[in-house]
Amino acid sequence: MPVAASAIYFLNLRGDVLINRLYRDDVGGNMVDAFRVHIMQTKELGTCPVRQIGGCSFFYMRISNVYIVIVVSSNANVACAFKFVVEAVALFKSYFGGAFDEDAIRNNFVLIYELLDEIMDFGYPQNLSPEILKLYITQEGVRSPFSSKPTDKPVPNATLQVTGAVGWRREGLVYKKNEVFLDIVESVNLLMSSKGSVLRCDVTGKILMKCFLSGMPDLKLGLNDKIGLEKESQIKSRPTKSGKTIELDDVTFHQCVNLTRFNSEKTVSFVPPDGEFELMKYRITEGVNLPFRVLPTIKELGRTRMEVNVKVKSVFGAKMFALGVVIKIPVPKQTAKTSFQVTSGRAKYNASIDCLVWKIRKFPGQTEPTMSAEVELISTMAEKKSWTRPPIQMEFQVPMFTASGLRVRFLKVWEKSGYNTVEWVRYITKAGSYEIRC
Repeated sequence: MPVAASAIYFLNLRGDVLINRLYRDDVGGNMVDAFRVHIMQTKELGTCPVRQIGGCSFFYMRISNVYIVIVVSSNANVACAFKFVVEAVALFKSYFGGAFDEDAIRNNFVLIYELLDEIMDFGYPQNLSPEILKLYITQEGVRSPFSSKPTDKPVPNATLQVTGAVGWRREGLVYKKNEVFLDIVESVNLLMSSKGSVLRCDVTGKILMKCFLSGMPDLKLGLNDKIGLEKESQIKSRPTKSGKTIELDDVTFHQCVNLTRFNSEKTVSFVPPDGEFELMKYRITEGVNLPFRVLPTIKELGRTRMEVNVKVKSVFGAKMFALGVVIKIPVPKQTAKTSFQVTSGRAKYNASIDCLVWKIRKFPGQTEPTMSAEVELISTMAEKKSWTRPPIQMEFQVPMFTASGLRVRFLKVWEKSGYNTVEWVRYITKAGSYEIRC
């Protein structure tokens, strides 16, 4: 269900109403008093952004020194409400030169009322694209003296842009060289035991694109996902080719993707925005290829000494390499002195985070560097408490490798003029929460 907002209020930190708009008659004009008394004056603003008072729900968010409050009288989509607030603030900033605060609101009352009438109709969100709204709301806001000058170019054919299906792209774009850049960026989240068994593992990924294409091109992207390959084999009446297939979970797309075609053909077809944008997000929970395995051994020798041995094995191909590898091994707070022996990279003790930090600038595939360290601890007269060992943390970036195994099978560009394009595809895997118990 959409937001179906009954009213929206803009308040300062004292609770004074700066501006408000009633979209429905199912709430009274004094609903803001309930928010002020039951939430602001009780100092519960930071506990939960959703509160129910009487028969109404209040969704609120603080931006700079302004509270934006949405009031609904029925069950509504909370995520949609906050998404509306975020995009509305981005819209206001585009008109105000990047500033959104109490002064910007006071200086732009008329413009804000006009925008509120356009971006929400009877409580339902409408078009919030700054590029489209600036076609027919041409009034300029009062800009902060510190804001940058507007760089938006006028967009032709406003009627088509507002009512058509490609409001995210303007017509008449021309490039001397037509190029498409596609990046698959993945973050690996791992929790591994000290013996090397995986306790929890998943991959979150996103496909980033940067398009410099003339005209109104139609792009078609093929991945080695299981559902897409099976659907393609059904359409072409031929068996699926052997090879690794990926099951994508929790997939979300940019608004440019043709969802009707995706549901029927399982292909990602879209008319791209100009420039850089995020095409889709996904998550993988099965069949994850871990780029590294870490085997730590930590021995406590009495009360004043420790021995730390860590072996890190790169599992990816020998022709690939990882960049910026950092392994952080926690040690007790009373660490006094450390000595290291490493087969690759450099290691040192960082007292501010109580960790031995091992850095390897370039980590080749199929190698097993090791680090050995002797740690001397300060002996205290107080009774020694058992040291709860925090997990080892790892940071890295592996180009041309995906932990999920996701690959681009094809990227086709079609445009009525038939120009040639250059496609660039890159894969990057980074560490999300990569932790190993020791």
